[in-house]
Formats: sequence, C-alpha cells, structure tokens
Amino acid sequence: MKKSDVVSAILSERQTALPRHSSAQAFAPSNIALCKYWGKRDQELNLPVTSSFSISLGNKGATTELSLSDQDRVYLNDEKINLESAFGKRLLAFLNLFRVNHDLHFVIKTQTNIPVGAGLASSACGFASLTRALNNLFGWELQEHELSIFARLGSGSACRSLWQGFVEWHAGLQENGMDSYGERIAAEWPELRIGLLILSEKEKKISSRDAMQRTVTTSPLYSAWPAKVSHDLSKLKQAVQSKDFILLGETAESNAMTMHATMLSAWPTVCYFLPETISAMQVIWKLREEGLMIFFTQDAGPNLKLLFLEKDRDAVQKYFPGIEVVDPYCKSKNA
Repeated sequence: MKKSDVVSAILSERQTALPRHSSAQAFAPSNIALCKYWGKRDQELNLPVTSSFSISLGNKGATTELSLSDQDRVYLNDEKINLESAFGKRLLAFLNLFRVNHDLHFVIKTQTNIPVGAGLASSACGFASLTRALNNLFGWELQEHELSIFARLGSGSACRSLWQGFVEWHAGLQENGMDSYGERIAAEWPELRIGLLILSEKEKKISSRDAMQRTVTTSPLYSAWPAKVSHDLSKLKQAVQSKDFILLGETAESNAMTMHATMLSAWPTVCYFLPETISAMQVIWKLREEGLMIFFTQDAGPNLKLLFLEKDRDAVQKYFPGIEVVDPYCKSKNA
C-alpha cells in the first residue's frame, strides 16, 4: 500500500476540494520518547515494530505558515531551502500527497526554536505543524487520529507531536496503518520538568532513518527489543497514573540505554555518544547515588534530556548550569 492510498482513504471526496483559505498557520511541540520508537515494519507507511510513549516539550517545537503561491518555496528559520536537497525532496513528496492539481503550489515557512537534526525531534514537530496547517488551509476538519496518521506519513514520530503532554503511539496491526496513530494520555503531571542538555547542535552524521534500518537488519540484540518495549510501556503508563517519578525515570533511562545498546551492536556500529555525553551520564549516576532524583533519556543524537521534578530544579541547575528547563505543559502563543 502506498502513502497516496492512505490519503485517498481518509480524505475521500474531500481530496478533490480546493483550499478554503489562502494561508494558514499551526504550531506543534517537539516530543521526547520515554519508550522509544526504533524499527519499522513498513518503510513506505512508517509503521513501527512496536508502540511508543512520549512527553511533549511544551512551547519548544515548530510553527509552520502555509500559503498558496505560483511556485513551491520552502523556508526553514528564514533560510531558503534548495528543493533538490534531501530535505526539500522529502518535504515536496509529502506535499504532493495533498495537491489537487499540478497548478497548486505552496510557500512553506517553518520556524523552530530547537536545533535541527540533533536528536531533538525537529522532523517530528515540523511535519506535525505542517499537517495541522494543511488541515486548516483546506478546511478538512479531520479527526485527531486522522491527522496523526497523516503526520506519520511525513515522519514516524510526528504522529506524537500533535499534542501537549503524554502521548502513546499505537503500533497497530493493520497493513494499511489505519490503526497506527498517536493518542494523547489524559493524565497531567505539572511538577515534571525536562532539562535540555545540548552537547552539540551539529547535524548528526547518520540519520535516524538510516540508523534505525541498520539496527533492525544487523543488530543481534534487536530481537529482544519488542519485549523490552512492551514491558517498559506498561511501567511508564503505571508511573504516569500514580505519579511515581522514580519508576518513570528508571524506566525511561533503561529504555534509552537499551535502544543505544542495539545500535552499538549493529554493523557498522551506530554510536551517537560524544565524550561529553558519557561524562554527563556519569555525573547523573553519581548525583542519584547521593540522593538527587534525576534521570535522563537520549534519542538518536548526542544530547541528553534530563528528567526531574520542579522541587529539584535549583539542585539540577547547580550541576548543569547550561540546561534549558522545559515545562511540558507550557503552551506556545501559536498553539
């Protein structure tokens, strides 16, 4: 099944309708997976091997302005993107799914307040904000799970970036992916904080997409990953419902380290650690031994996301003075 088939199935007769507005804008937060998405069962539709579980980064994310034009133009943080670049081709391929005719062109202007390509889910919030902007431009009035499916076609983890707070991405079983989408978890945790420890803003040498595929096909440890995810997902949901921070932190950190273990066992090895990454981990482990409840998670990049409670903010910032502290429920003015 192709992406265009999914779009046709959801839009039905609305697919031939012209945009209702000349421009539209939308914001989507970045999200950090506490139980990781690592591995696809369908490359075309970005269908995952397992479910996953994330927390938003509040007002950290992407705002996309979409307008009609006589030709396609793409801007990222005010810089014009070459449409023949890998990023430009990927974005146009996504937009092509929704063009009602060859004369329909767009100007896409996306502003992000997170580093791009550094393991902070910049693609996720970018495609999620673009999906919401398309829904507003065309006036589709789609249901939330349908928007999540569309966002997933652009970037898998984008299906979790449509909401604030905790989100579960259901892996689904259907070949067409209609049961694979994000769903917001109603529980909130106002005291929870995320510290962004940015160790490098350079674009990673191996994309998440390529690293994921290499891990799935070559890692001897990957066969144990689905069972690990199932176990961790259950514990994370329990932790959120009971506000058990230690259970949340231990589970998230263990899940991240297990994911990176599968990468390290792939061939050629995929390693996103920098020396500074390892040093920061060792500081965190020492602080926990001394009684400060702080944990971390790490995605496909060298940067760490620290997990702690508001009451420990001053203590955490004493040891990591350069972190940016994020309230997952702090909304953007554009949200």
